[in-house]
Amino acid sequence: MFVLLLISIPLALIWAYTGQILIALGQDPEISAAAGLNGRWMIPCIFTFDLLQCQVRFLQTQNIVFPMMICTGTTALLHLFICWVLVFKSGLGNKGAALANSISYWINATLLALYVKFSPACKKTWTGFSKEALHNVPNFIRLAIPPAVKLW
Repeated sequence: MFVLLLISIPLALIWAYTGQILIALGQDPEISAAAGLNGRWMIPCIFTFDLLQCQVRFLQTQNIVFPMMICTGTTALLHLFICWVLVFKSGLGNKGAALANSISYWINATLLALYVKFSPACKKTWTGFSKEALHNVPNFIRLAIPPAVKLW
């Protein structure tokens, strides 16, 4: 989780300057500006997505999928309401849609974190954070960069 969050910082910088990058690449200025605005509002999603994917992989490796389905289904239902409020009722439009994605990712990640923390199914497999997790970080970084670039 820590390494993925660190790797997300450069990706967030790219998303922050997406509009300028697209213009420099010769794209339509109006579309580039809209993409840049959306990219800036989507930055919180990058960090939450990393946490969420770590939790999902942790649970998948143990074949614990039903709680993920419940958490994700609950989040999807809440997302409909959150998106409706932020896009239509608040008048934020596209910015509201990006913000709704961030909020929904946080809800899903929080629900899964609570499950991992309090579930007896994860009691023996999740013992908390430790320095041991930082072993072999260079290999992990080499594996994490291509998907991060693909996400952009």
